Amino acid sequence: MRTVALFAVLLLVAMLFVQCKKDNGSEPQGSTTKIEVIINDIPYPTEKFLRIGYTIRMWEYGKEDLELEKIVVLDPDSKSELMTLNKADLPYIWKDPIPQIPFFTFDKLTHYYISIQLPIPLEHPKPANISHRFEFMDTIQNQQVILEGASFSPRINETPIAIASPVKGKNWLFVSQSTMGYHFYVFLFVDGQMWRQERFAFDNMQFNDELNDILDGPSQANESYFNYGDTLYAVADGVVVKLQDGIEENNGDTQDKPPQSIDGYPGNYLLLDIGGGHIAAYGHCIPNSFFVSVDDILTEGDPIALLGNSGASGMPHLHFQICDRPNFNFSQGIPFVLKEYTKINEFNLAGNLLNPPVETVVNSMMEERSVFNID
Repeated sequence: MRTVALFAVLLLVAMLFVQCKKDNGSEPQGSTTKIEVIINDIPYPTEKFLRIGYTIRMWEYGKEDLELEKIVVLDPDSKSELMTLNKADLPYIWKDPIPQIPFFTFDKLTHYYISIQLPIPLEHPKPANISHRFEFMDTIQNQQVILEGASFSPRINETPIAIASPVKGKNWLFVSQSTMGYHFYVFLFVDGQMWRQERFAFDNMQFNDELNDILDGPSQANESYFNYGDTLYAVADGVVVKLQDGIEENNGDTQDKPPQSIDGYPGNYLLLDIGGGHIAAYGHCIPNSFFVSVDDILTEGDPIALLGNSGASGMPHLHFQICDRPNFNFSQGIPFVLKEYTKINEFNLAGNLLNPPVETVVNSMMEERSVFNID
């Protein structure tokens, strides 16, 4: 079915010292270094989970012929296992050399970095502390190496910013939201900085009423997609601080108008300063579709532009993120929730509808496969 295929494609695109002993009692060189939780995000709720995001920095264990086989996330207070990540389920691990992209050069890495998003069911107690057990295979000695540590206290007493939705209407799905995949693991390692601008970003698609397709017509035509040309709205009161316009659009899923600079990746975009160190960023807009200008003062719900397909975009969609400074690429992503949405359905991993009861959800984000309406 075309819907399932498109859905699958977009989903794909879309500090502590530790002790470590091998079975023979020796310690690998990496045990003299730190394994640290270096990023501890504000947790955010969805309709199902409290999602706790964080990043672990590890030594270059691969240089010691170790392969990471499993990570077990633990609650040291209750002695319970919160999540197990087997080798096939491990999130992306940043290590040197980094695949290069045009327009700038990544720093050389001297550590490994892995970002985890821990889902705690809403009906379960929130863990006050989290630790880990790392299971490696020594490929030379053919024996297991177990390492424990990377403990931290999640920020369970803090709440993320609540905003209105940047889109309205029915049959929406936000892709790369509430997962450990792209966008959550993305970093730009540049000039000694670790920029994670897309960490809590989403892309979106819109279905027909039967929830079995996202377009009607050839996939190479922007106008075939149900979301194309939809109005985008201010998510809060704010001031327009940057606007880029005039970038030609791709045609449907052809990606035939690639970016010509690093600033061209989000295509035609707008940055809205909504206060408190929060910048709302809207990417891939239709050229010459902006209803506002730089320095305009907006009220929540004001129309700002039309959803398009400019920049590094595989099909028409809105790329939306909240970040900490007025720079689409070199900033830090911030978690956020929507003030209200109505969940109308849900896809399973195979792309089939589960038909759960319709529910109105407040001050939450949604799981990646949730389909919802926004008034």
